[in-house]
Amino acid sequence: MARFNEEQLHQVRDERRAQIMNAGLKVFARKGIVGTKMSMISEEAGISKGLLYLYFKSKDELFISIVKEAMESAIIVMEGLSRLSGSPLDKIREMTSAIFNESDKNYFRLIQHAYTSDEVPDHVKTLLDQYSLVTFVDTLMPVFVEGQQAGQLIEEDPRKLISSYLLVLQGLMMIDIDEYNVYGLSEVDILMRVISRTDL
Repeated sequence: MARFNEEQLHQVRDERRAQIMNAGLKVFARKGIVGTKMSMISEEAGISKGLLYLYFKSKDELFISIVKEAMESAIIVMEGLSRLSGSPLDKIREMTSAIFNESDKNYFRLIQHAYTSDEVPDHVKTLLDQYSLVTFVDTLMPVFVEGQQAGQLIEEDPRKLISSYLLVLQGLMMIDIDEYNVYGLSEVDILMRVISRTDL
């Protein structure tokens, strides 16, 4: 019986940690590391500040954990691109649609804050070097090259094309497209128009 209770305790701890990280992701994505206070995260998570500190000793520790998870998740999504069914363009569209769901938007906003803030912890800077733009470009390269060979993507240096895709993606993540959308296009449509041949 004691063993079962210990397993339950681990499950509760894991769930609480996930709850805190989800709350931290939302707040950091909105406010960045400089504008975020631990009290904001505890309020978002619906727990006391004291309980929050039992799981994470500092704001920096929590930020590092979330950025690491965000980077690893982004690479997993991009590495899985080649295993999706359909044409290269279908695969890129499906990945792009998945990225624009609300949870993943927060991941990308968080990563953007991490890249642009001078206040991030040194460990985050190491993570940013490890998961640089070059890493993302290299991961996406096979599908983009396949798309160019199939005549679905514009003829451009593939590294430049992927970099443009990622830069527009970052820009769209930082604005509320529904509020400023005067062209009647979704975020996915805007991004696909950047990389797709117009004569298809």
